[in-house]
Amino acid sequence: MTAEMERVLGDYLCTVDFHVVGGIIPIGASPFGDRRIGYITGGKFDGPRLSGEVLPGGGNWSVGGRIGADASVGTLDARAILKTHDGALIYAHYHGRSVIPDDVRREFGDPALASAVDPARYYLRIAPVFETASPDYAWLNGVLAIGVGERTDLGARHRLYTVR
Repeated sequence: MTAEMERVLGDYLCTVDFHVVGGIIPIGASPFGDRRIGYITGGKFDGPRLSGEVLPGGGNWSVGGRIGADASVGTLDARAILKTHDGALIYAHYHGRSVIPDDVRREFGDPALASAVDPARYYLRIAPVFETASPDYAWLNGVLAIGVGERTDLGARHRLYTVR
């Protein structure tokens, strides 16, 4: 790892489990892409400085398409409200990308099979930012994070890391 990379890559922040019970609502293929919406129904997050629950009511407004002959590509545009173990509210907003090869697409999209797909077989990355009025978590207002994601039976799990 180069010295520049070491200066940029930050520390582990937390792991967030977003639950999307009820599935994804397919809007369909518009001139802008294949739009789908998933509503966050809950979840949890846990890390060294940050833990609590994901409140119901957020969502992910994604657009899908094709990349090459053998994979789907997606853009993620999500918002969520996190409630820490001590009651602070944190607004999280992230954009991201997914690349799902055709050979794992069916399993990836099926909640009953999703967690059996090896995350090394697909690409799911996010870049969250945070907003809070809590003095205890004010440091989050200046954080850009990166997340490495995987599908779960209930939605998605992202391991978040700060960017220095």
